[in-house]
Amino acid sequence: MNRRLFASVVLAVLVAAWASCHRQETPSADVWARVNGHEIKREEVEKYFRGLVTQQGQEPSAEEAALLKLNIIDELVNNEILLERARTLGLEASDGEVEDKFTELKSPYTEEEFQKQLKDRGLTVDDQRRVLRQQISIQKLINREVVSKITITDQDIGDYYNANLSQFNVVEPQYRVAQILITPRKDRQIRNRKNDDATTDAQAQKKSEALLKAIDGGADFAQVAMDYSEDPANAPTGGDLGWIPESNLRDPKTDTPELSRAVLELRPGGVSRVVKTRDGNYHILKLIAREGAGQRSLADPQVREAIRGNLRNRREQLLRAAFLAVAREEARVENYYARQVLEVAGRVPAEPAKPAGQK
Repeated sequence: MNRRLFASVVLAVLVAAWASCHRQETPSADVWARVNGHEIKREEVEKYFRGLVTQQGQEPSAEEAALLKLNIIDELVNNEILLERARTLGLEASDGEVEDKFTELKSPYTEEEFQKQLKDRGLTVDDQRRVLRQQISIQKLINREVVSKITITDQDIGDYYNANLSQFNVVEPQYRVAQILITPRKDRQIRNRKNDDATTDAQAQKKSEALLKAIDGGADFAQVAMDYSEDPANAPTGGDLGWIPESNLRDPKTDTPELSRAVLELRPGGVSRVVKTRDGNYHILKLIAREGAGQRSLADPQVREAIRGNLRNRREQLLRAAFLAVAREEARVENYYARQVLEVAGRVPAEPAKPAGQK
């Protein structure tokens, strides 16, 4: 074979190989992105998109919809990159871990309420399990590659305290309060662990008196709140309302003077009687702690723990962002939907987006 013929054969082979690769890398119209060969399809993006729109309760404009879909794709890309790393390191969630989390997720709801939530978000039970497997796997990866590398020293805590003294200067006494709330009506968003809900005034009164009796008998206030309180915001945290300034409690214009008086009468660790407010709700209050005015010392364990938690959260956010940036840099990402949006200069077409170069 002469050189010219040999060169022609080589060129033909290279062109054929390039054309074959090009065909493989040009997906069908329903593929909106690809991560290391893994396809992210239009159907998956649309499912999350419809769920978010349902939650927001307002239909977005074409431009807003396209931007939201771009953000969803970006999140799905990041998740796939991290999930691949978790699998490589043997950190993928087990079936048992997924089922435990699934049971925990369902526990505050009736079966009907849980199914409705899934439907509103456009998800099936299998979808939810898949999401949980991904979330657990990624968290295991982050715990190993990010969280485990964070160290907060006494020097770090001291430096933060000295640089932020004003944050620890309490200008007035504060009260840390927890509550158990019982309402005399059916609540659609019960979040207690027993799914227990009083629906009449008689039931609410009886329930609150029974709970107070249990607490007086030695039951843990936080556990009782998690099991039976009908406050959807605070039941999961044991009824903890956080710190309340004394001026708020003594405000003559407060909507619940009965509760304010009950708190001011308590000593730290004390539990109130059942308090019925003007809206017909029943409350049991606990004063967890009282803090006087003045500069809080660095020797205060609560101060040190607050600083440690703040520093740890900040460093975790920083390291997590850096870890994801490096992982994404090492991945092969193709965002066909983004290319389509660029091609039409933001005039988002109503028909499904097609990848660049496909007609």
